[in-house]
Amino acid sequence: MVGASLAGLSAARSLRKQGYDGRLVVIGDEPHRPYDRPPLSKEFLAGEVGEADLVLETDGEDLRAEWLLGTRATGLDARERAVRLADGREIRADGFVIATGAAARRLPGSDGLAGVHVLRTLDDALALRDELARGGRLVVIGGGFIGAEVASTAYALGLDVTVIEAAPTPLAGPLGADMGTIVSGLHTDHGVRLLCGVGVKGLSGESRVDAVLLEDGRTIPADIVVVGVGARPCVEWLEGSGVTLDNGVKCGADGRSSLAGVVAVGDCANWYDPRAGAHRRVEHWTGALERPAVAVATLLAGGAVESGVPRPPYFWSDQYGVKIQFAGHSVGADSVTIEEGAADDRNVLAVYRRAGEPVAVLGMNQPRLFTRWRKQLAAATS
Repeated sequence: MVGASLAGLSAARSLRKQGYDGRLVVIGDEPHRPYDRPPLSKEFLAGEVGEADLVLETDGEDLRAEWLLGTRATGLDARERAVRLADGREIRADGFVIATGAAARRLPGSDGLAGVHVLRTLDDALALRDELARGGRLVVIGGGFIGAEVASTAYALGLDVTVIEAAPTPLAGPLGADMGTIVSGLHTDHGVRLLCGVGVKGLSGESRVDAVLLEDGRTIPADIVVVGVGARPCVEWLEGSGVTLDNGVKCGADGRSSLAGVVAVGDCANWYDPRAGAHRRVEHWTGALERPAVAVATLLAGGAVESGVPRPPYFWSDQYGVKIQFAGHSVGADSVTIEEGAADDRNVLAVYRRAGEPVAVLGMNQPRLFTRWRKQLAAATS
């Protein structure tokens, strides 16, 4: 098992649940036991919960695993059936689960400049939390969900917040332009400046950042900068291994890679989606929780199982006191209609359709109705 976050833990649990009682080694490059990432940009960053509240393992849980933490995998030798580690060790195995996740993309030229942060790991969150506690002017580069959640948290902490988004509409990728406009309107509702359609030229400051320089010539003063411009799958260590890489580990609908005895799960896995007829890399908590069971079944059976159709991806976000939930894929939808609530109130249930059939659903403070639609969506696409 290479990867010790939620997807790796879920795979380890599935192995034991499905009857595997042999040696189980879990390798993780972070020094921490598995922890929950979603609170990092919200409750943990706000200081409302501590590290103990992030623990994913239950009290008394014993997977009879060997945990090799704080060490990075550097290669996979298919012939020797071994994972090479940065400390020189080799771990041999009959089967491998790749769950190495993704790493936050950084802004070129920002290395070594104090006050510039990304948010992906517990250590990232600890460093950013300490800075936010001092207050000041925060600039968030990137108007996606992580950037929006950080902006919301910082606003609640009393910071002066500006969000910069290169695209004309934040969240247009996952939600489409119309709904992206409605959801991102939460920023302006709360007095957070939202600058769209402009790129970042660079940062200024000698030892510490003092401003963000925009492509249109403007300068935005900043005491703290958070870069939230997406993530890249951590699969470079697999180059030359025989595992096909394409925006992550290219997998079948069952998590099977191109190399026998190797499956991939979580943010690094680019699974085939039978509904879309294409591969999709899903960076969501529910995918990391649910899909490992399928991949493990495939691994244990040597691929001789029916993969079925994965459930539509689901994710949620909490911003400015509003619960945002989304299931399905907006790409390919030819219409979106608000079925309940009002856009101006940021209280809506919207359904995306293709040729009249629902393919995705968005809820803002509509948990009960959203859950009903999510179930209908799963039933319709199974």
